[in-house]
Amino acid sequence: MAPMSLPFATYDVFTDTRFSGNPLAVVFEADGVSDAQMQAIAREFNLSETIFVRTPADARHEASVRIFTPGKELPFAGHPTIGCAIALAEKRHGRGENKDVLLVLEEQIGPVRCGVKIAREGASFAEFTAPRLSTPAGDDPSIDATAEALGLSPADIGFEAHTPSLFSAGVPFAMIPVASLEALARVKPAPDLTRLLGVGDIYVYTRSEPSAPHAFRARMFAPEMGIVEDPATGGAAAAFAGVLARFEDLPDGWHTLPILQGVEMGRPSLIGLEIHIEAATLAGARIAGKAVLVTRGEISM
Repeated sequence: MAPMSLPFATYDVFTDTRFSGNPLAVVFEADGVSDAQMQAIAREFNLSETIFVRTPADARHEASVRIFTPGKELPFAGHPTIGCAIALAEKRHGRGENKDVLLVLEEQIGPVRCGVKIAREGASFAEFTAPRLSTPAGDDPSIDATAEALGLSPADIGFEAHTPSLFSAGVPFAMIPVASLEALARVKPAPDLTRLLGVGDIYVYTRSEPSAPHAFRARMFAPEMGIVEDPATGGAAAAFAGVLARFEDLPDGWHTLPILQGVEMGRPSLIGLEIHIEAATLAGARIAGKAVLVTRGEISM
């Protein structure tokens, strides 16, 4: 096989500040890269996700993409979608002026339509419509099993109408409400999450203080995926839309419920979540956020 040199860029996603948010590696021109090579590259970057850009099957689309954690491939993920959409828009159009761009990424879950606002200065912004509505992903975990899985007491689990549940918008998550920010800070996941909860990825959340500019605080753990903790998880936020539709008693219409994540890791990330309720049922969800370029380079293969 002839040697290859793959251009790449890294972005910090769900932030407008370098060295915060969730880091992402975007590898361009990856048509000739095998599945095993993509997994090895993702393991080498050792970020929560690495996204590989390939020629789209449909010429009207911007790119076909493959998303890998250090341990496995994902059919869909939010922070790679936001970061890759911004990276491709900036690569194609430059940053000479503020510009709005619409593009479609072909992900394994299906085509994902993205809108990008390229910023002449600072961080660019992207938003996408969740390609799949969040739905229940299995039996709800018990409070006792949830407390054991998180290293908490049963009294720490739940608030208001919120109880543990399983939801998926492409990747299943155990959605665990905790009673306070103090309980959120004490979470220490057990090593056998799948045995205790039915899935290996957990999203722990609580309501923010009334004065906070975001509605919820969250943490995400996926040790079986190679992610000890994730600073920002757009795929989990898309799944969280189903949780909110079930427990929040929201009126029909669109609702903006931003989520702050990554604080405990020292990488605060702000995820924009908008959900549409129709006839008391989840009818749509959008994920939004900013991203900022950090590095450019080449991978020698």
